[in-house]
Formats: sequence, C-alpha cells, structure tokens
Amino acid sequence: MEAGSIQSRNALIHRLNAQKEWDLIVIGGGATGLGIALESVSRGYSVLLIEQADFAKGTSSRSTKLVHGGVRYLAQGDIQLVREASIERGLLWRNAPHLVKNQTFIIPVYTWWDRLKYTIGLKLYDWISGRLSLGSSVFISRSKALQKLPNIKADGLVGGVLYHDGQFDDSRLAINLVQTIIEQGGVALNYMKVTGLAKDDGRHISGVQLRDVETNTAYFCKAKAVINATGVFVDEILQMDNPTGTKSITASQGVHLVLDKKFYPSGDALMIPATSDGRVLFAVPWHNKVVVGTTDTPVSEASLEPQALEKEIAFILENASRYFVQQPKRSDVLSVFAGLRPLAAPQKDNQKTKEISRSHKIMVTPSHLFTILGGKWTTYRKMGEDMVDRVEKELQWPHKKTATRHLPIHGSIANVDLGDPLYFYGSDSKQVKALMNGHSHEWLSKSLQIHEAQVIWAVQHEMARTVEDVLSRRTRALLLDAKESIRMAEPVAIIMAKELQKDESWIKEQVSSFIKLAEGYVLR
Repeated sequence: MEAGSIQSRNALIHRLNAQKEWDLIVIGGGATGLGIALESVSRGYSVLLIEQADFAKGTSSRSTKLVHGGVRYLAQGDIQLVREASIERGLLWRNAPHLVKNQTFIIPVYTWWDRLKYTIGLKLYDWISGRLSLGSSVFISRSKALQKLPNIKADGLVGGVLYHDGQFDDSRLAINLVQTIIEQGGVALNYMKVTGLAKDDGRHISGVQLRDVETNTAYFCKAKAVINATGVFVDEILQMDNPTGTKSITASQGVHLVLDKKFYPSGDALMIPATSDGRVLFAVPWHNKVVVGTTDTPVSEASLEPQALEKEIAFILENASRYFVQQPKRSDVLSVFAGLRPLAAPQKDNQKTKEISRSHKIMVTPSHLFTILGGKWTTYRKMGEDMVDRVEKELQWPHKKTATRHLPIHGSIANVDLGDPLYFYGSDSKQVKALMNGHSHEWLSKSLQIHEAQVIWAVQHEMARTVEDVLSRRTRALLLDAKESIRMAEPVAIIMAKELQKDESWIKEQVSSFIKLAEGYVLR
C-alpha cells in the first residue's frame, strides 16, 4: 500500500461485508483495542476493530501526553508495573520515533532529605529500565535548576533531580496505529456501534450485531473470538453477555489545563512530587504550549465527553501557583480537558482510586467474551500481546509469537526534526507538504500552525468524518486553544464538505455541534 494511504471507509465496509467469519473482532478503538488489533493482525489472524465514535475519542486522546514507567507507581511499590512500562516505553520510542521523544523532567528539591529521597528513587527507576532507559538521572545544583526552570519559585530551592521519560501525542499515535492495522491486512472502522452479541446454541459468543452510526445500516459479523476493549464502557458490553453481571469497572477522572508557555518557558518538563492530595503534578511542554495535570477524581458515570469539575480546576491552578512565579489564573487557561481512567473495581470499600493498580486485568466469561480492564497508553502493546496469548490459550489455538516488539508504526522515521510544525506526520510529512504546495491552500491558524491541506489529508488518509475529528484528534487545536478551534470550525467544515460531498445543512450542523462541544473546553 502506498505510504500515507488508507482505504476509504466505504472500501473497509465492503471488506466487512465480504468476510464470512473473523478470527477476532475487537470492540473499542482506543489504546487498548488498537494494541490488541495490531497484535492479532501481525500474528496473521483476520481482525475487525470497531469503534462507536472516533478512534481515541475517549480517554486515549486525553492523557498527560507521557509515555512513562511511572515514578509514582515506584513510590507505591509496584515494581513489576514500573518494569513492564519502562520496557514498553523504550520499545515505543523505537517503533514510533516521530511521535515519542525523550523528555527530560526536573523535580525541584527544597530540602536535603528530598534530595536524598528523589535521587535514590530515580536511580532505582533508571536501574529498573535497564538497557531501554532513556538516560541517567542526576542531581543538579540550585543555579542549574534555576536556569533550567525559569519562572520557578527560588525561595529555599536546594537544587533539582533531573530524569528522563517519554513524551508523545496520544491521538496521533492512535491514528497511526489504525493505519498500521489496515496496512497489515486488518479492518478498522470508526462510527460503528455494537448493538448486540450473538451466541451459538445460546452458550458461546459467535459474533456481533453492528449499526453504522452514519447510515443507520445494520450488519452482522461472525467471529471465533470477541474482545471487549471499551475502557470505561466495558460493563455495557459485559451486560449484553450477562445482564445480571456485577460491576467490574470504576472510573477515575483526570483533568488537564493547557497554558501559554510564558508560564513555564522551559524545554524540561516539571514534576511536582507532592500535591495537597498526595499525587504528583506535571507541567509538560507540548506543541508549543504547556499541559498541566492531572487529578484523580472518582466518577459514578462514564461519558464520552467528561467535564472538569470546578474543584479539579482550582486544585491544578492552586498547586501550580505554589511553584510558578507568574501564577496562572482561570482566564489564562487556553483549554481544559478531562479523561476517564478505566480501573478494575476496588476490592476494598475504602480504597482510593489513586491506590488502585494501573496494571491491566483480563477476564473471560463462561460464554467466551474476552474483556480487558485497566492499563495505560504506555503498555498498550503489552496489553495486546497478553490478550492474544490468552485467546489462543482459552480457545486452544496454536500459539503464535508476538510480532509487535520491533514493528515500526505507520509514519515511523529516523532523525525527526522537532522544529518542523508537521514533524508528527513522520514519513507522511512529505506528502502533506506536497499537498500544501500543490494547491492555493492557506493556513487556517498561524498560531497553531494548522493548514488547510491537513484537513484534506485527514479526510483522505486518516478517516476523519467530522469537524471534531479534525480539530480534536487529527490536529490538536481543541486541546491547545479551544477559542481558536471555535474560530476554525466553519472553514474546516467547508473543506470537509467538499471532500465528503456533503451539503450546506451538513456544514451548519457540524459547525453548531462542534462549537457546542468546544464551549466545554473554555473556562469562563
């Protein structure tokens, strides 16, 4: 397949219709489902992945943008998770170097005891990472820390501990994974909702009923194995299998604020090791802005568009202000976004969400519905490997070795120029630039460096179907500057309508629904 190309949605639906039976059907187009689908198809299985909304619409586009071993999991004593995540971080850095970069982090140190504690802890972190470590941690002097951390409070500062972790663009990785799955021979479809599960003799699951959200067309697909990788929505699919089943998931909300880089004008990320609720807080440079987060708030209901609570916004601003000289106010926030972490339901009634392990857990029901709970972006590949191993074991298929440890993700390219505003397209950037230069297209946003050609590319090659798909996940406009994304909505809709052959009423509906959604990312 030509670099950068992706089959049209209609062509993929034609393949869905033509396939008599799939080896695996994966429900859920976030990090976990994409990892499982890529693992399956690269082992030679026929694979269909379906997502009810857009790929990475939920939690998988709303992370802290870190590919990390998890310093705080070390503090909780979860050495196994740190080891696994550190290995996966190193593999992802090698497999998708256009999206994952080695990011230096600094913990400001204000007491000699903290210097000792964090230096020893991070040396242990380095050691656990082994040969896939991104670099050694070191203690830096007060003067060096002040130089590297402009706008940080200097009173009582002893120095800092510098360490290395990964930083990435989550939804761009999701889109590149979709492209890789299709290039490997799989089918991945967004806006395709599961409406029911079929069973052979009323016992074992044999397929899924689907509805195309765009056309309302119903489909039935047979499968040897069905995998539920729907994150915070796993219980909805589990209840299709067994309506009387107990709750298996609990959701925890993480909120992030995006600020202008003037509040933290550094190339090094900041880790605040102890907030008022005992979590860590990060300030991470990202696409010429700074992402500050996150929170850990239990929520009772899962939603595709979770809303930040006032107490979460106040918590982040208050804790950031304890370290920043120039203190951000509500009016300085360019965008606020929330994601829901899917956590295995707590075993103890009084267990806090931040104490529930982030490691993943696989469940198999008597009817052979395979469900995966928990996990995080960093370990998406390992989750896929573990799930396909489990399917092979449970269904007594011959075991096939994983092929994803060293499989380059679509767009993978060496020697990435991070100064190029289109660097995250990787090997596709040449074609995107050719599209920019080949027509009389213009910049839609100079401040965010988003060009008309990127909208055309998103529709033609990245399965973007809505204005939100383009402004939230193919580009990151909504997360970087919500007001600027609102300004761009109409021109984006006009370009998309031409590509998708839609009419004026579609443009109006798209602009209206996007503005309504984007208002939730603006702080008033």
